[in-house]
Amino acid sequence: MAPPIPPFAVEQVSIASAPRFVQLTTMIQWFDAFEHLAKYNIAETCTAPLSIDELRALSDDKSVEPISLSLKLDYGVMRGSARLRESLSRLYSTKTPSPLPAENILITPGAIQANFEVFFALVGTGDHIVCAYPTYQQLYTVPESFGAEVSLWNLQENEQFIPNVDRLRELIKSNTKLIVLTNPNNPTGAIIPKSVLKEIITIAEEHDIVIVSDEVYRPLFHSISPMDPEFPPSILSMGYPKVIATGSLSKAFALPGIRVGWIASRDMSLIEACAKVRDYTTISVSQLDDQIASYAMSPEVIHNLLARNIALAKKNLEILENFVKDHGYACSWVKPVAGSTAFIKFKQRGGVLVDDESFCRDVLEKIGVMLCPGSLCFGRDDDFKGYVRIGFVCETEVLTVALAQLGEYIQSTF
Repeated sequence: MAPPIPPFAVEQVSIASAPRFVQLTTMIQWFDAFEHLAKYNIAETCTAPLSIDELRALSDDKSVEPISLSLKLDYGVMRGSARLRESLSRLYSTKTPSPLPAENILITPGAIQANFEVFFALVGTGDHIVCAYPTYQQLYTVPESFGAEVSLWNLQENEQFIPNVDRLRELIKSNTKLIVLTNPNNPTGAIIPKSVLKEIITIAEEHDIVIVSDEVYRPLFHSISPMDPEFPPSILSMGYPKVIATGSLSKAFALPGIRVGWIASRDMSLIEACAKVRDYTTISVSQLDDQIASYAMSPEVIHNLLARNIALAKKNLEILENFVKDHGYACSWVKPVAGSTAFIKFKQRGGVLVDDESFCRDVLEKIGVMLCPGSLCFGRDDDFKGYVRIGFVCETEVLTVALAQLGEYIQSTF
């Protein structure tokens, strides 16, 4: 049995001490408080991280090293090295009528910084934002902290968590500045199908609205084929210029420790706006991080890296699906299509939803398995009560043991 869990309370920042930031991200606080206590962490959603040696083993060209030990460690190119931005440009230029120029990509210290800079550049008092929900809290709390009004565009379980475009039309106002998406979605693992993306873009064009799409879990597509007519392309490939995509190497590329993300857009004025506010937060990313990221995104590595990660996702998803089937009296889900997350609803034998925060605390304390409570980390009021997010693309052994322990816990307590 793990040691007793310390009390957990969401820290609230007073207006006086932080005039623009009035709500912290509860999920980050949850991880900060409890991650070090976990024996089996299936709350984390990065694809099982790689060492540099493991990354090198995936390369088709072993003569190239991930890091040059002779490189002078100055600031480097402030917007990111040409090598890295050109590699990302190739990623966004596949199956599109026009390639994305490398100059239209801005490198940041992770996607969390990328998203912050986008909102810092584009959002202010008097603006209105529509944000697909549930999603990563930052995507609606940061715009609110900058003075914007945010309307949450609720994704429904009975609609497979696919955005309802009629609902979006009802939310649009005369001052709507941004539509914010997450594709693939966190925490549900749902996708926005291509046909729905087209409808969203039509609405954005009609109202001259910028679309911001957090694509940090792209291209980890484990349950839909690129040949499927509804396979979701990047928002950058849909023909509408007033879009921004953010991404990173943390989730789909299994390299959270190097802290590399990016902002990309076909509208150079949006990139320049982000570059200006970036002067307040970032000079450049670490040259060491940039080198490793460039190596991982190179043609010699990226295909093997993604093949490894997608194979792991498929294998582990089957394990998780069997767990849900075996414990159908206690849990249910909309099976994820992409990414590394699953949003599972837990209920007692009488059908009463669990208190997800208490449930996750008790599971951690009694069996050392860390989960992420849905209502605390993704909901407002009582939204997503009883839901738990599981990050299932961890090491297979960790997932297998954690789910076995969780199954025994459910059988003995439900």
